[in-house]
Amino acid sequence: MNPDTCLQHITVLLDEAIAALAVQPSGHYLDGTFGRGGHSRHLLQQLGAEGQLLGLDKDPQAIAAGQALAATDPRFSIMQTSFAGLAGAVAARGWTSGVDGILLDLGVSSPQLDDPQRGFSFQQDGPLDMRMNPAQGISVAQWLADVPEDELARVFRTYGEERFARRMARAVVGRRAVRPFVRTADLAQVLGAANPAWEKGRHPATRAFQGLRIHINNELADLELGLEAAMAVLRPGGRLVVISFHSLEDRIVKQFMRRQVRGEADDLPRDLPVRTTAFEPRLRLPGKPVYASAGELARNPRARSAVMRVAEKLR
Repeated sequence: MNPDTCLQHITVLLDEAIAALAVQPSGHYLDGTFGRGGHSRHLLQQLGAEGQLLGLDKDPQAIAAGQALAATDPRFSIMQTSFAGLAGAVAARGWTSGVDGILLDLGVSSPQLDDPQRGFSFQQDGPLDMRMNPAQGISVAQWLADVPEDELARVFRTYGEERFARRMARAVVGRRAVRPFVRTADLAQVLGAANPAWEKGRHPATRAFQGLRIHINNELADLELGLEAAMAVLRPGGRLVVISFHSLEDRIVKQFMRRQVRGEADDLPRDLPVRTTAFEPRLRLPGKPVYASAGELARNPRARSAVMRVAEKLR
């Protein structure tokens, strides 16, 4: 599939994210979620001849799009890896002094959602996969084949924030005893039938599908690792910009930045009096969270849940 001609992706908070990075023309930057390169292309327009940009992504189609960009712009390079390993990617790139800015645009992209062969969505029937990188790990279909009911309910409840998690898990386990799940539409139908309270404007399988996707791609654990790695490679004065699309992601980002602003150590014992001198702030917040404008929402309804948080590493 030609990455430039099908399944278009509208980049969310494009101008806002690049402005938040406070790009230095000769700086080194990292786009930890390249996707189809909307943010990266805009960032490259701000860089001078000495500037450098490294893109990361797990998705092979995103890598193909990144390689096409790298072939036309020597300031850009791309690696196929999760942003959880961004410290290793920066080291492999030879940037021993770190980077001036990191951008993370979380979640699933429009090309992934809109391609039924990727299995991310119930809107069109396709193989039940949902992996960001289909060459690694197991598909949702494989995982559903023998996952215990308790674990399935936990994934629906914890990652999908689904209040009928137990009921849905029971329905899935009961049906798979008769016939395994291999298609998205089949799973969506069973989940929908098990949901007793359909919400207006929302498919009854939405939250369960979200939970499965987050679990199968290890998204929240990767986010926590990526945030810690970002602190290790950011230069003083460097910016960390993160765009989240649901409350679980945003909560992790907000709490991480808050801890770094306060200088709280993760390993401090609870309820133990600690002198203020024990805290060493590592970040500052240059502004408030940013949301999509009314104009952007009119152009791209998928931006309605986006929230962007920005932090700057202290000098």
